Amino acid sequence: MIMDRVEWSKQEKEIARRAFGAAYNRECTAILENVRKMSAESNDPTRIWEIHDYLAEKEKDIREKYDYRYSVLLTVFARLIWEGWMNQKDLAGISEDKLQEIRKTAEFFAGL
Repeated sequence: MIMDRVEWSKQEKEIARRAFGAAYNRECTAILENVRKMSAESNDPTRIWEIHDYLAEKEKDIREKYDYRYSVLLTVFARLIWEGWMNQKDLAGISEDKLQEIRKTAEFFAGL
């Protein structure tokens, strides 16, 4: 399957948008929980700079990872599955050829 020539039906686009948004929200929630934990663990006001650095690192990662261009979306989904922010059930309704490509790419990530 040539990734930049993948055709998405209207229904697949809706499923993809929902799954993408859910994964993004899961990861942002986890980041927020980490920030709360970091903040609660210390009364040292200079801890804010550690939190700042953590958030800057996470922002870079999020911007790099969450790319909703259809030409790269299968790879994005594979990465999100590999990292645990999404599962294949989130993509129910996506064509089998796309799911196979996502699984194959997720397996590649797992082997790195």
